[in-house]
Amino acid sequence: MDNLQASAAVEQEKALQWAAKAVRKNPQALFTNFQWFLYKSKNTVYFTAFSKTAFDKASLGNFVAEMVSLAPQLTHGFVGALPGQPFPKHILDAITSVTEVDDFEGYPDKWLGKGLDIFERKDLPLFRVYAITRRGGPDEKGHASMVLVRSSHALLEGQDSSLLTRSHSIARTAAPTSKSKAKIPLKRRAGLALGSVLMASVQLIFAHAKPVPEKNLGFKSLALDRARIRALANRMGVRQRSLMFGLITQALNVAEKGPSAEVITAAYTMLDNAQRTEADDDQFRVRALRTKFPVKSDFVEYVRSIDQTLTEVEAKDTTTFQLVIMGMFALHRKISKVLPFLYGDRLFRFNQATDVVLTLVPPHRMYGNMTRDLVEPVYVGSFHPSANLCTFVPNREYITLNFAMEQHFLDRVDYIVTLLEATENRDIQPAS
Repeated sequence: MDNLQASAAVEQEKALQWAAKAVRKNPQALFTNFQWFLYKSKNTVYFTAFSKTAFDKASLGNFVAEMVSLAPQLTHGFVGALPGQPFPKHILDAITSVTEVDDFEGYPDKWLGKGLDIFERKDLPLFRVYAITRRGGPDEKGHASMVLVRSSHALLEGQDSSLLTRSHSIARTAAPTSKSKAKIPLKRRAGLALGSVLMASVQLIFAHAKPVPEKNLGFKSLALDRARIRALANRMGVRQRSLMFGLITQALNVAEKGPSAEVITAAYTMLDNAQRTEADDDQFRVRALRTKFPVKSDFVEYVRSIDQTLTEVEAKDTTTFQLVIMGMFALHRKISKVLPFLYGDRLFRFNQATDVVLTLVPPHRMYGNMTRDLVEPVYVGSFHPSANLCTFVPNREYITLNFAMEQHFLDRVDYIVTLLEATENRDIQPAS
């Protein structure tokens, strides 16, 4: 046993030395193509929740140290990084802050943002952790403080956040061997490659051929009683996600075409239960799909049509769109090495006519040492410079809707509750 442990320790040390050498010249050298694209596009994610105990600088540093031990990828991607190694105190001090506030009025929305400061210092990790502490002690709800984690999306995704709330490790294991991944037939590989080339070409040409204005994106959140969503979905005979997709797309009128709109174009994610293929990126553990929701004036009919649309889309194919995207990322990375001037902010702002991106992440429930004092509701969201986004986060008692959208959409968020209440009070007939 001692020999086995010694051998494992030697192998781990060799792996750490190899990783440190690999990132010496290029801090993002170990990033997959997917991670590279998210990093270059300055796509960020956030997690925030209230705590029953007050954070100070020391306890926040301990929180970060534990988070990094569970998520070693947080040690990657910056100048001077030592992948897999704990952070020294001066780095912990630089990426954390604690502020006292009189009350929590306006939070969490008050401190949500794009998080672009993550990218300003090339010699610091690609995440930050902040805490606010109530000056007078816990409020009437027992909230003493609140924590906010902001990160480059290249390092964390929704499933990672879900596992971290349970204090589970999200360290990526060694990539599966080719034997454990499904082979893609030659004909299909050719089709996927052609799709990737076309998508990359469209993005490069149109992003530089016409103006790509920067969207004025803001942030807002909404916490709903999960039992209400479950009960209404059951009455309508649809899945809960269909109801949630319907609530935000109709209430916010994301197509912006009023009565003349025929469809709403949406990209959405679903948990990945399919076998991985040789073209998959092991950092991306959900499936991305695109679809169109037929617009209907009657809300119940509209949600039922969404439910049917999702069934039809997922019965056909849940891999093609994502695999084409993954091929596009790989192609962009190769082109950028030869023509780096093409890869400025305008390229990553280009959006191929998607009205809204809908992301449903796994349930977030607090277990274990790291999150033992955090309480529901949990808010998790994302920012991308080209997209209007809504992230849905199920908790035990709540489901939170987390918006990163243009301001005119955010102005309509309160109508979601109005639409929900109006539908709850309707006499809903069984689907025909």
